[in-house]
Amino acid sequence: MHTVGALNPSDARTASVVDVIGKQIKAMPPHRIFAPDIDVLGRAALLSGILCRLQGYEKDGKLRALQNCVLFLQGQKLGLVVLTANVGDYGMLLQLIPAGRVLFYRSK
Repeated sequence: MHTVGALNPSDARTASVVDVIGKQIKAMPPHRIFAPDIDVLGRAALLSGILCRLQGYEKDGKLRALQNCVLFLQGQKLGLVVLTANVGDYGMLLQLIPAGRVLFYRSK
């Protein structure tokens, strides 16, 4: 939803992008949606601060780092594996919390 809020409402492309995002959200089965609790969010905030410091992230990277940390910790809490091509962030997260589970792939 961050993307929806960040889009320029006066841009002609915004409505179609919001429509596509809305369709994707509505297509998610309720049994596959997990909201992070206060513990996950608090730990993710701290972990993302560490990640930003270690990776030298500026403004744009900080929100992405927080989102990645929430996903990583939520996956860990639920016993799920995060599937990603983002070796930079998730490789560092695995160094900080080796108990996390991440499967990396390469895009061609």
